[in-house]
Amino acid sequence: MQRFLTFIASATLTMGAFVAPAAHADAEYPSRPITLVVPFAPGGGADLTARLVSEPLSKKLGQPIIIENRPGGGGTVGARYVADAKPDGYTLLYTTPGQQLTNPFLMDSLPYDYINGLTPVSRIAIVPSVLVVNKDVEATTIGELIELAKAKPGNINFASAGIGASSHLSGELFKVMADVDITHVPYRGTGPAVQDVIGGRVQMAIDSVTVYLPHIASGLVRPLGVTTLHTLDSLPEVPPIADELEGFDSSPVNYLSAPGQTPAAIVETLNQALNEVLETPDVREQMLNVGLLPEGNTVEEMQALVASEQEKWKRVIEESGATMD
Repeated sequence: MQRFLTFIASATLTMGAFVAPAAHADAEYPSRPITLVVPFAPGGGADLTARLVSEPLSKKLGQPIIIENRPGGGGTVGARYVADAKPDGYTLLYTTPGQQLTNPFLMDSLPYDYINGLTPVSRIAIVPSVLVVNKDVEATTIGELIELAKAKPGNINFASAGIGASSHLSGELFKVMADVDITHVPYRGTGPAVQDVIGGRVQMAIDSVTVYLPHIASGLVRPLGVTTLHTLDSLPEVPPIADELEGFDSSPVNYLSAPGQTPAAIVETLNQALNEVLETPDVREQMLNVGLLPEGNTVEEMQALVASEQEKWKRVIEESGATMD
């Protein structure tokens, strides 16, 4: 455990790869419409959040923002399109963990440079998850669940929406940090995974709070811990998993990216505008209503977060042997 935490704390990537030059910035940026690429199909969570944020961001910047869906390859098709775009701030990426934080270690190769090809701009939201167990599991706390898993190695299964999904990797992180032998059961989507946890065919899962709230309320599943470092308003009685496993933090982050080498002045303009949008009461309310925690940050903080998350998930994926190839 201590070795793992030391590894995470000491992991540092060279930030020079993320820092874009200030030269040749558009002095009147933005002076024309901006394209925001969503690397998934219309109607999904990323698409809906991108559209929710794009309208007020468009007003803030004074130019239209056009949503362009480019699905495929677990988000790599859209990421490649943005990485190959002219670094002038007019083509941006609505980024989820896959494009820079997890796919590089789940896939043998990517069609773009995941470090230098994309410049992190700002966090948009955190997607909190909750660890739940079937109502018949004899554990009411994270500590009791760990004890149960240690007493019955290999007998506790955790469900996920599929290999490489946040629900999969969160389970693998729990497995590593708790030093327990639990078995991953991947499904084709969240729906069937939830049904098997409710039915008791799988004992536990770590997935979106929004997904499990109705089933927690009905008593079909029992929440043991949330993946954020603090308690949530939606589940005020449920402690963070980190209270038992120090440093456990596994809430997917959504953020804005630009092509690599986008001028620093443009990146800063986008960062300031987006952070102002995320502070507006209307946007915050809409995001909270769909289970997102609106939370911006500085360019430097976002760059550091990307670096630390890459190192964390690289270690977890390598230890688990997970692959999408």
